Amino acid sequence: MSLPKRIRAKSIPRTPISFLPLLGALCFGAFFVLGPTAALEEHPQGSLVMQLDLDREVEPVLATYIDEGIAEAERRHASLVLITMDTPGGLSDSMKDIIQHILTSKVPVVVYVSPTGARGASAGFFILLSADVAAMAPATHAGAASPIVAIGGFQMQIDETMKRKILNDATAFLRSYTEKRGRNPALAETAVTDAKAFTEKEALDGKLIDLIASSPEDLLHQLDGRTITRFDGTKMTLALPSAVIRPFELSTRQKFLARIVEPDVFFVMLILGVLGLYTEFTHPGMIAPGVIGGICAVLALYAMHLLPVNLAGVLLILLALALFILEAKFTSHGVLGAGGIVAMVLGAMFLIKSPLTTGGVSLGVALAATLPFALITIFLMRLVLRSRRWKTSTGREELIGAEGIAVSELPAGAEGMIRVHGELWRAFSTDAVPEGKPVRVRSVEGLKLHVEPEEAYSGEKK
Repeated sequence: MSLPKRIRAKSIPRTPISFLPLLGALCFGAFFVLGPTAALEEHPQGSLVMQLDLDREVEPVLATYIDEGIAEAERRHASLVLITMDTPGGLSDSMKDIIQHILTSKVPVVVYVSPTGARGASAGFFILLSADVAAMAPATHAGAASPIVAIGGFQMQIDETMKRKILNDATAFLRSYTEKRGRNPALAETAVTDAKAFTEKEALDGKLIDLIASSPEDLLHQLDGRTITRFDGTKMTLALPSAVIRPFELSTRQKFLARIVEPDVFFVMLILGVLGLYTEFTHPGMIAPGVIGGICAVLALYAMHLLPVNLAGVLLILLALALFILEAKFTSHGVLGAGGIVAMVLGAMFLIKSPLTTGGVSLGVALAATLPFALITIFLMRLVLRSRRWKTSTGREELIGAEGIAVSELPAGAEGMIRVHGELWRAFSTDAVPEGKPVRVRSVEGLKLHVEPEEAYSGEKK
């Protein structure tokens, strides 16, 4: 069926044929790049609920993900932000960043400890109590938020003054928003001062959370029509008829970076970076170790920028490298090598500092990376030192000490011809050398060799 001429003329633009492939490519590229964004722009029939997942240790990349999710919910005028939580805790700076964005969010935020068996411990407990609505699923728990100054997996002993300072800072921060949220600050403080943890029923009875829900759908059903008080004191009634939950996923970049900033992965990449560059510098031309080491070093530096890295840990690792090199150069009967191993293990445990979590480089990873690093570093340095004692195999220096045969008589103090390495050379000798007798090269002067009879040669072959 053909269209009227007027409609065809106005609705079908005249596009030059040569631009059609380019236009198609641009459309395909726009779909490929903007496809997920375009899908997010679709408005659901019911109320939009943006779901974020806080399901691992709280760290900078996860904090960025939560911040972006809240910003996306505000941009799309969502009715609610739902953060499902299952975390052992995390870094205090990242925790505070997440809490700040929750408190200032224009969209109401619900933090829901879920699924069954999940926990909101340490930093997660702080985040849970900062939400407009705090909820937990059956058979979950939260709390145990005592500040811990840790080195690797070991708790560091601190004096009472410093301990009180850390506890008072944490409890004051917790009180600063739990009171305005209408929760029980006195009970919440026991999770910090006494490391107390609460089941979902204990948290509800103690007015730490607002409700218990068996599933996200049950949670939204209970919230529909509920009036809440925002952090600024304003009242708001949640309207969630036919609520549609839209997950906000970590981007591929964030998933990759999330792995990099894990303390164990960061330490391994740091070691690989140092080892790769060290191998390339001591054995130039291998290329692969230098490329791999350079990439790992740059990624480790990026993670170092995000993680709370302790300078003492970095210095101990550098000291360990120096001790391994000295072990290869000097006879210390293993003392320098053992000192390097101890320094690197301590450096690994000191490397990541976090006042609210025991997160750091695990002892197993520290030992597993240190021992091979020590052996490889000492082995490579010994190869370098041994190569310096090898006799030069090319050039003029290679002739010194070489054995030759007089092809003609060499009168004392006069020149003659000798054969060295299958080549004929003019030679000068202070002693007479009969034809066919062996000689040794003492020095090289231009294209003339200074030699002496084999029996008179006292030089050391190098």
